[in-house]
Amino acid sequence: MPYAPADAHIRFILHPDHHPAVIAATSGPTSDAARSHLHGLGFRSTGPTTMVLARIDREEPHYTNLAAEQLRQYGFTTEVDPDLQEEIDTEWTWANYPMPWCTRDEIREVGAEAQRIHDDIAAGRLIIHLHADDGQNTVAVGSYATGVRRHVHLHGENHLRQITASYGTEAEAVAEFHRLYSVAVRPGPAPLTDLEQAIRQLLSGKPPAATEHVTASAAEPPIAEPGDHEAFLTALFDQERQWEKYRPFDETTIASHESLTVRVEFDHEARHRTDIAWIIAEYDGPVGDRLWHATITAGTPITLIHTILRYLDAPPLLAVVGEALDSLHDAGWQPTSHPTRTIWTHATGAFTFEHAPHSKADRWTLYGGDSLDRAAWAIRLSAGGDLLAELASTAAALVATSTPAPTPRPAPAPRPPLAVPRPRAARR
Repeated sequence: MPYAPADAHIRFILHPDHHPAVIAATSGPTSDAARSHLHGLGFRSTGPTTMVLARIDREEPHYTNLAAEQLRQYGFTTEVDPDLQEEIDTEWTWANYPMPWCTRDEIREVGAEAQRIHDDIAAGRLIIHLHADDGQNTVAVGSYATGVRRHVHLHGENHLRQITASYGTEAEAVAEFHRLYSVAVRPGPAPLTDLEQAIRQLLSGKPPAATEHVTASAAEPPIAEPGDHEAFLTALFDQERQWEKYRPFDETTIASHESLTVRVEFDHEARHRTDIAWIIAEYDGPVGDRLWHATITAGTPITLIHTILRYLDAPPLLAVVGEALDSLHDAGWQPTSHPTRTIWTHATGAFTFEHAPHSKADRWTLYGGDSLDRAAWAIRLSAGGDLLAELASTAAALVATSTPAPTPRPAPAPRPPLAVPRPRAARR
């Protein structure tokens, strides 16, 4: 029996409210056949012409690329939005991945297994009886309705959830779980993680307001456009004479402050928005030890970079970290404590501070987006204090000025004029 002609068009675009989830907009006489194929590839229907791929392992661009290739083989017409194509072409890695010995393909296999477990739980194929917190991870015991490994122990959350043991009977699995975790055992499944809640909301059946021209959401972080950093670099050193710059290599510009205690390095070859474009360091005197340093990626809004350089040019009196945290509270940032770090999130979700007090290199990280692992950009600092307070204030103002109006494409955040040079204050 011959196949029906594949007369359908599928357009793949990044979801505006949940990076990097993907929306598939279908049209054409045989779009039902295309939707059937997409469903088998992990997409779920959210409307008559839209489907969403939202994964717990954050690998949506990779699997969207595989889906587009397969649909093209079936004769369907596919279109991939340029922003999504950039994500597909960018090979990224998880930050602080707990299994560093894994190759990229092996990491995807771990994530795919975690996705299968997540889907089984969400669909009711895997019933969770008990859960516990072992001090570092969430663990659980559950049973499949069918299959060889029917009664299992689970370890971890989101993209790291794994099956660690299987048992012949439910009673055996539950008894062993009680023995291992004792008084920490709680009935039923653990509360949904933030990522699980977001995925369920995406798949709840509410399509985006417009699929033809997807607009940025209010929670989407401002991002520097290509060339913004180059223009800012030129304007900065043309107008502020207390900086001296030279370009020893074609790909790098070095700038030194007149105090000889601050050094800035800019990489002209940083192309992707998560490539490190700026390295800034301050020293204890012209030949002294390094006091702290920062790395800044290419997608970082220039307003934040300007805040750092202005601070270095005329630093205020040193503030203790506690006072900086108070400024986050006052600006509406909400803290969430974890065993090794505290995460401060702006009310809009567009900006996040992550504080790792025991880290020597990246003690503070300010990033845009809903996850540091897939951040749109990031500023990593080895110290906080008064600079942290100024960055928090600037970030809060930036997200307020960049909230999009109801137009097809929101205007970028206005660029502030470069500050008038101020005398560099002495630190004591």
